[in-house]
Amino acid sequence: MIPKDTATATPIIQAEPIEISVLAALELKRLSLACLIDVRQRFELEIEGEIDGAYSLPLFKFKHLLGHELTQEEQEILDEDSPGMEDIQNFLTMINDLHNSKDCIVVCVCNSGKRSINAARLLRLLGYHRAFSLIGGYRAMREAMVTELPRPKAGASTR
Repeated sequence: MIPKDTATATPIIQAEPIEISVLAALELKRLSLACLIDVRQRFELEIEGEIDGAYSLPLFKFKHLLGHELTQEEQEILDEDSPGMEDIQNFLTMINDLHNSKDCIVVCVCNSGKRSINAARLLRLLGYHRAFSLIGGYRAMREAMVTELPRPKAGASTR
């Protein structure tokens, strides 16, 4: 039997590193070794911004498609009926394409890095052992991208 986190009803995988730093994830993506799955809700993408080249798969829909029970709050945020067969097929096709066809490391991203841990755990339970959560989430990624912009050389004009 797989232990579950009673607060989220999500199975727990322990003792394996499940988080990855922003710089490591960006480098793996640059080398085409990693695929990003954005687990934020649609409204969050509209407010915060989308990640270029990331696959969008909101965590609550992800959990729902896998048959996990959602909390009342998650269901209200999801605000959808049960997924249809086409939704489930599209979900499985996308995940299998990332895993088999692209043979990539899967990095789950949310706003702060908390929900993405649950998404990475769910993927690992499905057999995707190279699934990770981005430490600090989208906000940390955005910050890292801003601080990593090229800086002018010393003595160079900034005009």
